[in-house]
Amino acid sequence: DRHRQGAGDADVVDEIRFQLRNRIGHITLNRPATLNALTYAMIVALREQLERWAADADVYAVLIRGAGDKAFCAGGDVRALYASVIAGETGQIHFFTEEYALDYAIHRYPKPCIALMDGIVLGGGMGLAQGAWLRIATERTRLAMPEVGIGLFPDVGASFFLSRCSGALGLYLGITGVQIRAADVLYAGLGDTWLSADKVASLDRLLDALTWSSDHRADLLKTIGGTATTSLPPLTDFRPAIDQHFARASVAEIVASLERETRPRYNAWAAQTLAILGKRSPTMLCVTREAIRRGRDMALADCFRMELAMVHECFSQGDFIEGIRALIVDKDNTPRWNPPRLAEVKDEMVARFFTSPWTAEAHPLANLE
Repeated sequence: DRHRQGAGDADVVDEIRFQLRNRIGHITLNRPATLNALTYAMIVALREQLERWAADADVYAVLIRGAGDKAFCAGGDVRALYASVIAGETGQIHFFTEEYALDYAIHRYPKPCIALMDGIVLGGGMGLAQGAWLRIATERTRLAMPEVGIGLFPDVGASFFLSRCSGALGLYLGITGVQIRAADVLYAGLGDTWLSADKVASLDRLLDALTWSSDHRADLLKTIGGTATTSLPPLTDFRPAIDQHFARASVAEIVASLERETRPRYNAWAAQTLAILGKRSPTMLCVTREAIRRGRDMALADCFRMELAMVHECFSQGDFIEGIRALIVDKDNTPRWNPPRLAEVKDEMVARFFTSPWTAEAHPLANLE
């Protein structure tokens, strides 16, 4: 039975594996040494395979996971991106174009898509996971959108999914880049259910033994199970302060509000948050706030189109490449942001990120719908 044994089980590329068992397409991101960071080849292969399975009536569902026990996916391979820029190569925007098209396809996938968010889930990993029909968190889940720390902004559709978190949670997570664990993931609406380690270990066996009915989604939910976590979400401890401070009309006002925090319950949290913001790209703090503000009223495809135009400006503005250099390549942790202080970020600097270099018809993502 090819649905149990797999149809063409050979890897499309060494870094990603596809297998078909019991009518479920299993996708494994296979770069554990890099925390399953995405390469261009992986993105293209994954999108093509999803298209094939979408068209195959004998495939009922898809499950995406990362190899090893440390990460689902730590994002895009920014080291390779940096190397290509330094080498004088062009066309880096194609990486983001393909990645966003893939992420959009997962959001709109016609069959149940499951993301096993076991371990680290950062950046591009969030792009894969947030469009899934069922997002599973585990004890090992560590989820974040840390892009502002390297001079980028939360992309891969974050202007859509972070803007739809309740209150000011999405903006808080987007401009601080703090990592959250399973209970907070569910609390923030960035995950759907939780599985314990023993259930994760037996998941393949359960799915391989699943007997299908005509209701594939119900079959999967019954088989996978899953619950809310037994621990309280730490975000609830700071939620009143998050909603108060991060609802301000600008990043400068957020910072000023945090500086005025005197309540004993929130003092340490406010000081820690200020320290985090002080290390981020001032420009990208402002750009991120504006993207999340705009994204609240935008359709998913329009969010991806907006983000691609923003990425285009990132390569001109310079903080993105400088952030990769300082935090990932040279690791001197002293990025030279442009400009270096929040007070020097002008409205027109931010506005440039929201001016598309393409006409609507010529946009690389014009045909997402």
